[in-house]
Amino acid sequence: MSSLPVVKVAAAHVASVFLDRRATVAKALSLIREAARNGAQLVAFPESFVPAFPVWASLWAPIDNHDLFERFTEESLYVDGAEIAGIAAEAGRCGVFVSLGFSERSRASVGCMWNSSVLIDDHGVIVNHHRKLVPTFYEKLVWAAGDGAGLQVTQTQIGRIGGLICGENTNPLARYALMAQGEQIHISSWPALWPTRRPASGGNYDNVAANRLRAGAHSFEAKAFGIVCAGYMDTSMRDFLVDRDAGAAAVLDGSPRAATMFVDPTGAPLGDLLCEEEGIAYAEFDLGRCVEPKQFHDVVGYYNRYDVFSLTVDRTRQEPVRWSERITSSTSSDPDVTALG
Repeated sequence: MSSLPVVKVAAAHVASVFLDRRATVAKALSLIREAARNGAQLVAFPESFVPAFPVWASLWAPIDNHDLFERFTEESLYVDGAEIAGIAAEAGRCGVFVSLGFSERSRASVGCMWNSSVLIDDHGVIVNHHRKLVPTFYEKLVWAAGDGAGLQVTQTQIGRIGGLICGENTNPLARYALMAQGEQIHISSWPALWPTRRPASGGNYDNVAANRLRAGAHSFEAKAFGIVCAGYMDTSMRDFLVDRDAGAAAVLDGSPRAATMFVDPTGAPLGDLLCEEEGIAYAEFDLGRCVEPKQFHDVVGYYNRYDVFSLTVDRTRQEPVRWSERITSSTSSDPDVTALG
């Protein structure tokens, strides 16, 4: 009998209160409490849940979006701010782990943001903070590139938890970096929809098929369970965008909605699946099932050639400036000794 735990997990397939960080954080707190009451030990939220996913960057030219960029910046969160602290405190009160996607503001710049996520433990402590390595496609108009500091798998009593944001789940090196840390639960977060074309030009990216493929591939290679947590476009989000430009309706309505789902270590689906309706999806992960598939192919064990392949990952947190100070005595008579700062 396996000594590994059986874990109940939840994924919030829900809409942000569009561009309203306070209301969206309040919604997150309510959902954490609901999932905890239903026995969840881990609750995942979608990509950029707070304050919303900036889908307008796919709809209109950047010269038409300055006001939205300014509002998005104002509604984004500091990782050390009151909103994240409130969510962490709720996780501690409920005794659950929380994975939260949010747009992160920079203390060094009033206009710099990252597409970020935090993993909060069941005591209310942030145990990992990840910034998306490369903003995807039109996201580059909104977010800065992240770094490797968050490429961490966290050892917890409910398993070894890792995660990547949206298109990072297509990056084989980022995924391998997590596999090589013994990942058992992989959280992938996604937007509600991903417009890439106007309907008249051949249709949009199929979110559901692509995300299922990527999640299944990672779980199959890592021999880990997968949580696919996607956002949801509600009526208020659609109305906001269409009221701004009626032409957006065709693109929004012609873009497939993303689905929230779960996969097992063979890549097969399990648990709930939500797509066209808002709610919380649940699944049960028996981590003992991660072991047997390793006997067939263990890409971070015997089924690799470290003498042929090597990977180096820089997990330094990148900062805009690094200060170096040379402190001297006030009585120094050496004119060449100065303080740098």
